[in-house]
Amino acid sequence: MSNLFWLTDEQMARLRPYFPKSHGKPRVDDRRVLSGIIFINRNGLRWSDAPREYGPPKTLYNRWKRWSDMGVFARIMEGLEAEAADHKTIMIDATYLKAHRTASSLRLKRGAWQADWPNKGGD
Repeated sequence: MSNLFWLTDEQMARLRPYFPKSHGKPRVDDRRVLSGIIFINRNGLRWSDAPREYGPPKTLYNRWKRWSDMGVFARIMEGLEAEAADHKTIMIDATYLKAHRTASSLRLKRGAWQADWPNKGGD
């Protein structure tokens, strides 16, 4: 796959201070794993669909989950935003936000407001 995403040395140098310290055995290459996590999120893929070049999908998911729970990604966003010279535009990728399991459901209880869309009555 020629269109893989890889973080540059400069990008890794900016992000490294936000990574938690490794305890015990050395962890898998941060560049490879973080590049894989970004690739998955940018392309809307399932973890199991991660290209082999990024390593095992389970490793990508476990690191994403652990770092999400620890607030690492939030600290990265806050830190990079604070470094930015232009504070006029801030964008958030909503794929990172967790939606409630019924967020897409439009089921309503009997007697509650119901959308008449498309309007079947022709009014």
